[in-house]
Amino acid sequence: MSLPTAITLPREYGYVLFAASTTFFVNTLHGFLTGKARKAAAVKYPTSYVSAEVAEKDPKAFKFNCAQRAHNNFTENLTPFLGGLLIAGLKYPVFAGAAGLAWSLARISFAVGYVKNGPQGRVVGSGLGALIDLTLKVTAAYTALGFALGW
Repeated sequence: MSLPTAITLPREYGYVLFAASTTFFVNTLHGFLTGKARKAAAVKYPTSYVSAEVAEKDPKAFKFNCAQRAHNNFTENLTPFLGGLLIAGLKYPVFAGAAGLAWSLARISFAVGYVKNGPQGRVVGSGLGALIDLTLKVTAAYTALGFALGW
């Protein structure tokens, strides 16, 4: 039988929570960008994407597909990012909070770039976001190992 373990959060863990909360607003931005592009392209619900043939002929439909893909990419990456952020922040709250905020800014760059300039416009935000995400995941794994091994 194992005994309950208490984890005391570092005083600076608020930075981690703040960084996590910024993702709510990034998601809202994605919703706004996608909704605006949907309306401009006259894509009716529940259509998730327009066909490649339509997107090739209609720049507004193409832009809608880019906005929708950017939003989906954000939601695909959000859960693992938050896991890494929250775990890494247990030992390195200031670093994790700063990295988390930087990730949200990179994701804004990704979203705006993708919608404005198509797939090429996402490269800078994507690269920065991936690097930050990987750094947080490695830090989270190191933190978790430290807890598991008692150091």
